[in-house]
Amino acid sequence: MFDNICKFIAETYSTDIATWLLGEAIQLTQVQPQELAVEPIRADSLILLEAEGLLLHLEFQTKADRQIPFRMLDYWVRATRRFPDKNIHQVVIYLKETSADVVYQHKFEGSKTSHEFEVIRLWEQSADKFLENVGMLPFAILVKDSDKKHLLQEIAQKIDQIPELNTRQTIAAATYVLAGLVLDKDVIKQVLRRDAMRESVTYQEILQEGRQEGRQEGLKKGEINGRKQGLVSVILRLLMHKFGNVSPKIQTRFARLKISRLENLAEAILDFESLADLEAWLNKK
Repeated sequence: MFDNICKFIAETYSTDIATWLLGEAIQLTQVQPQELAVEPIRADSLILLEAEGLLLHLEFQTKADRQIPFRMLDYWVRATRRFPDKNIHQVVIYLKETSADVVYQHKFEGSKTSHEFEVIRLWEQSADKFLENVGMLPFAILVKDSDKKHLLQEIAQKIDQIPELNTRQTIAAATYVLAGLVLDKDVIKQVLRRDAMRESVTYQEILQEGRQEGRQEGLKKGEINGRKQGLVSVILRLLMHKFGNVSPKIQTRFARLKISRLENLAEAILDFESLADLEAWLNKK
């Protein structure tokens, strides 16, 4: 879930990301990970943005991973092969505080090989730069601050000042998710509107598609069945957007649920932090 949110922010607000990391508001465009070829490759976490003469490679990490130094070398080799004329700037951004030594490693060292990359630990960063640009607001809650609730209130005020509705809702939704790394859910709900995720552009697009499918199914199978199919479609899209793939076993359980329970599930998904929460919900009588 956190990988997806970070990737979405980096790709949607790439100019703000460039301002933060490169010190210049460069217009960056997305590069598909598949362009680096050679498997295996973690396309879910790999973020590649390019400009003239530059390739920015970002890795957002919620947990310490001892494979990161080698992975950065591996991706640098792939990227250099694919884009030999570009300067490749690699940054690993750790989201959640940890004392693991790997988060302090900024290079890969082998017997005759050494490769360096940049490392940023958000919990050591000051809030100033993150509160200046819209695209950085969701990350602001993860920076150095002893009073996280007060910081979230300050972020919420900044979000409320965003004039464009869709942007305001999208940033609120992303902040809602990332705040879960450092704050209790109840505290987040006190500060941010609980319906932030529901009102985001992505949510609305998913919901609209589900409604459309429901209407189409309704014409074929009758209003009740069509409505049920539409709800199932909405739920699957929300879950895939939040967690990635959903197993066929879980999907078949949705078909056995009544419409009222499906409606409750669509609402409950906003509070799920993992697929384990989904299974626990389904197991409740």
